[in-house]
Amino acid sequence: MKNVIIIGSGIGGLITGNLLAKKGHKVTIFEAHNMPGGYTAGFYRKGYYFESGTLSFEASASVFKAMKDIGVFDQIDFLRLRIRFVSEDFDGTPENYNDYKKMVYSGFPSEKEKLDTVFSELDKTIDLMGDADEPMPFLYSGLKMFESMLPYILSAPKQMQLSKQFGNMTSSEFAAKYFEKGSKLFELFSGFGYPDMPAMFVGTAISGVFTDYWTVKGGMQSWADILAENFRKLGGDLKLSSYVDKIITKNGAAVGVSCKNTVYNADYVISAGDYKKTFLKLLDDQSLIPQTLQDNLESAAVSEGFCTVYLGLNMSSQELGKYMKAPHVFTYDHKPGYNIYNSEDGEFFSKTSVSLYSPSMVNPKHAPTGKSSLMLQTIVPYHWMNNWGGGDKELYGQLKGKAMEAMIDSASRLIPGLKKNIEYKDAATPLTYERFTHNTDGASSAWSWNPKKKFYKNAMSVNIETPVKNLYIGSCWAMQFGGVPGALAAAYQCTKKIK
Repeated sequence: MKNVIIIGSGIGGLITGNLLAKKGHKVTIFEAHNMPGGYTAGFYRKGYYFESGTLSFEASASVFKAMKDIGVFDQIDFLRLRIRFVSEDFDGTPENYNDYKKMVYSGFPSEKEKLDTVFSELDKTIDLMGDADEPMPFLYSGLKMFESMLPYILSAPKQMQLSKQFGNMTSSEFAAKYFEKGSKLFELFSGFGYPDMPAMFVGTAISGVFTDYWTVKGGMQSWADILAENFRKLGGDLKLSSYVDKIITKNGAAVGVSCKNTVYNADYVISAGDYKKTFLKLLDDQSLIPQTLQDNLESAAVSEGFCTVYLGLNMSSQELGKYMKAPHVFTYDHKPGYNIYNSEDGEFFSKTSVSLYSPSMVNPKHAPTGKSSLMLQTIVPYHWMNNWGGGDKELYGQLKGKAMEAMIDSASRLIPGLKKNIEYKDAATPLTYERFTHNTDGASSAWSWNPKKKFYKNAMSVNIETPVKNLYIGSCWAMQFGGVPGALAAAYQCTKKIK
């Protein structure tokens, strides 16, 4: 039995903790917040439930396997999500990828030839991205891991060919091959997912929305709570409101952590949080970090943060549903001058598109009887307006209010009478997310999705090992493109390391 300390109780930390505790190890999770979950969490305000940030997940086969391995699958009510797409040229809730293509074709009949070419290219990448119905190979060991990797090995020649074609191409560069920059179709194909994400992933991102897009009916917080409770039943110790201020090392190895002026010893330390802060802020001996890595960490780009508006409405979920038609709505209505990289544009929020998500349409219990909950969300430029006011609280409040009202105005175009039905409203900015999750700049998915800004040479690898012996990364930061799948992969790899 090993004594293991995990820093952070996001989905990565909770799964790692459960897997290790189930193996019989002594495991303690330290969580800075007063509840578990990290980005995969939620909260109530005045009877309305909202997701903190994460609305959904993909890689369901891997998620379901992990929950079965831990023994909690039957306690969680996973639910497939449907999405409506709205623009000036189309409006639909496709059932599948082919329906989506038909919807786009119907909106741009004069662009058929170009769309034929674009979708043909995307189809090639989709075919090579593996079977979404099978768990990731990283969740297996030995022969089973080799068997699960075999399809990827066999498709390697085709993958290499496509890699030569797309290489480090971004979604914007891909879209620009076929459509004029700034045009509606350019915005459509370059703006799906994260800004300038790899062109290789555009097809899978679009098709995945219809084949592998899930949420939790009870809310993300219920998922985190179930994992936390199971961890405790397995003998694990979850310490909430317990910020770790130092990772303690001795002779080049991690030997414990410091929290609230108390030292806790361990055989292994797993950082289930921000890779940058793990080394640049928490590690007690900076000399253990090679200079090259330190330089890379300081300059490495992280994924963009979100601005999320939370609304409690004096409107039933049924009435809200008449306007939304699906719990999740993606709008495409970027205004002239929209630029996700312009941090100095004070009018950014009046130009950006806003996605809408209603927790109470997924589960009526997420709002008081006869009322509904609604979330509005958009990706934000890094350090918008001097990082939201440059530390001036009054200016921060003004900027936050301005962003909130602009996003509500945008949503009002889809939901008439929205403003007069608002009973509760608040918003989270990237600064909010950084405060609660400790992710650099409020990063919503670990490292940048831009292939030209990679931190890891191999974007598909799982990188839990660090220059410090017995210190591992057990969060989505172990993969270039994080999210729930990255956190899962890291959790299983950490569990394999500790015997």
